[in-house]
Amino acid sequence: MRLRLVVPGYDDLRAGGGSGLALTEYRPAFEDILRSETLYAYAARQPEARQFSGRAPVYAVAIPGCGDVVIRHSMRGGLIGKTGSDLFLPPTRALREVVIPVLRTYPAVRIWHAGCSTGEEVYSAAILLREEGLYDRCQLYATDINEAVLRQARRGEVPLAAMRENTRNYIEAAGRQAFARWYSVRDDRAVLDPELRRNIVFAQHNLATDHSFNEFHLIVCRNVLIYFNRALQDRVHRLLYQSLIRFGFLGLGAKETIRFTPHEAHYQEMPERLYRKVA
Repeated sequence: MRLRLVVPGYDDLRAGGGSGLALTEYRPAFEDILRSETLYAYAARQPEARQFSGRAPVYAVAIPGCGDVVIRHSMRGGLIGKTGSDLFLPPTRALREVVIPVLRTYPAVRIWHAGCSTGEEVYSAAILLREEGLYDRCQLYATDINEAVLRQARRGEVPLAAMRENTRNYIEAAGRQAFARWYSVRDDRAVLDPELRRNIVFAQHNLATDHSFNEFHLIVCRNVLIYFNRALQDRVHRLLYQSLIRFGFLGLGAKETIRFTPHEAHYQEMPERLYRKVA
């Protein structure tokens, strides 16, 4: 069993050890569940589960004897709570080639990275905008329900070991400079240029319950919807649609789509899971 449990008021609990209280202290409350399935599987099928954003599916459920418990499952089989450290993943190149020319036509641009996790995508966008000379007219909003990952995102640090792959991603995304221009090295971390944060607002937002807070020219919401059930997907699609200006752009993950949603007819499909609102 690989779980990460966060009980409000306590430190992280990790199966198999780690900091915080021992998982066994809470096992009596989970015993009936664990006989037949993992706690994560139990959470996933609860109709009242509050599932929210991140690089791995996360649920908050009420467990008898424990109150609200947050459960995060590792999709890669590694330590639970591990977040991605990849910069310049798709649709970065499509943003440069398709979206940037349109954004140039606006005197001010608002961009929302919904479910931003630890911030790699919003920093990638900030570098792209700097290189294209658009950063100063842009306001970027990076939101997630998880304050812990937002704190990490605000630091703007990436494991140094990931930078070789990130450099390849940058080149494939048609980067215009030496990638090392955008970070400095501190111990085993790559620290992204603090100037990139100047026009970024990091804030908590729950896609499952919160409302739109602005109109945006571009919304990026990648690898979040795939973890939601159909009803919640429809709810979030409605929120994203309402939050886009007419002719604004929506970027989704590789396994996500507008097809078969109530708003399918209102978008024009573009490369790399980009969609343009046309009605």
